[in-house]
Order: sequence, then C-alpha cells, then structure tokens
Amino acid sequence: MQASERITAAISAANNGGRTAVIPFITAGYPEPEDFIATLRDVASAGDVVELGIPFSDPMADGMTIQRSSYIALQKGVSLKWIFDELEQAGDIGAPLVMMSYLNPLLAFGYEALAARALATGVCAFIVPDLPFEESEELRAALEAKGLGLIQLVTPATPDERMKTLCDASRGFVYAVTITGITGGGAGLPKGLAAYLDKVVAISSLPVCAGFGIRGAEDVADVGKHAAGVIIGSALVEVIENGDSASAFLNSLFAS
Repeated sequence: MQASERITAAISAANNGGRTAVIPFITAGYPEPEDFIATLRDVASAGDVVELGIPFSDPMADGMTIQRSSYIALQKGVSLKWIFDELEQAGDIGAPLVMMSYLNPLLAFGYEALAARALATGVCAFIVPDLPFEESEELRAALEAKGLGLIQLVTPATPDERMKTLCDASRGFVYAVTITGITGGGAGLPKGLAAYLDKVVAISSLPVCAGFGIRGAEDVADVGKHAAGVIIGSALVEVIENGDSASAFLNSLFAS
C-alpha cells in the first residue's frame, strides 16, 4: 500500500465502523515545542488521520487562532526540519500524517528531499493551499514518485469541470472547504452545504472530507451525513492552548 493510500484506508475504516472519520489539525510545536510529540500522540489516539500545520509567517487561509499559533511556534524556533527531526525520533505515531504547509517552506526545503523525509517519518500527503493546480506538477511528481500525495482543495465556488480535475488529481482524500473564507469562523455552517458536499462526493472517487468552520458535535453530525470525514482545526487548537485534553475533546464530537 502506498503512503497516500493509508489515508484513504484510515478514513474508509472509520466509515465501515459506522462513524464519520475525524482529521484533527494541530500547529506543530504549539504551544510548547517540547510537548509536540506528546500532543501529537494524544491527538492521533482519537483521530483517524492527523493534519500537521507547518508554521508560516503569512498563513493567508487561516483565521486568528491558527495565525496566532503559527506566529508563536515560529517565535519558538519551530521549522520544517525541526518537525521532521522530532517525527523521526518519535517513530510510529499511530495515525497517517498529512502536512499542511504554504509553499515557501517546501520550496526552501527542496521537493525531492521533502518527499524522502516525509516518507521516512510517516507523512503520507501534503496540503498546500497557496499552490494552484496549474503550478503543482513539479511538487506532485516528486511526491508521487515516493507514493505520497498532494491533497486538493475544492470550494463552493469551484466550477464543476475544475472540480473533477482537482478530484482526479487528489490523493488520500478530497478536501471540501465548506465556506468561501478563512478558517476558524464562528458563524455556523452555510446553507446549501449538503447539496455542495453531495456534488463533490458524486464527482470524487476518493473520500471527501469537509473542513473550515466545524467546531462541535452538531457540526460533525450534520456534515457526516454527506461527507466521509471532517477536519477539526481552530476549535482543537483552542482546546490545546487552554491546556485541556485534545483526545477528550475529539471523542466528545461523537457525544449523542
């Protein structure tokens, strides 16, 4: 099984077990770098796939919570190399890992070196929100040569033909952004979400996971009727920065 296929398998296993898959997002090294691996293990114990945010100076797709966490992690010396080193020392985390990074840190690291270190440390795919599909061929080729994947994002504004192109190119799962905006919003999920998610599911041969604005059990229940999984970001980062249990929060998302 290729690395990117581990993601698909983990999501499918959750669905086959009768529940929506959960993909928790954490900012690597936040709030304290020395707690990174312990936090990651705790999150992985309750998540099916874990999305690792690579701190970046200008996280344009993220709201205030993740911007703040990224800034603080950078101030404390967290870098992509540091994250790989920590993962290498930690060994198996217990869940497939996805790195969410803006393009510049990946470019600086070098695509071939990136793919090699990712494969060696349990990272199965990447999400790069500021990399247009038309400019992604070089990175996709480097990743796919190692069995890794580039996860594509679609939005409610994505035209149907382009949506099919993005779904076909994606690996692991398709990331369905629920809103036209940034992460961390508190205004609730938009009207028309069900129809949008149903359309993406009809187009994609991979599991579809929805993210942006998902904060609690009610959101998970609503989205889970139409998508294979949910991505929990800002709400989880807030739990972690408050010093509360990440795994307890994630498990609470299925409280009836």
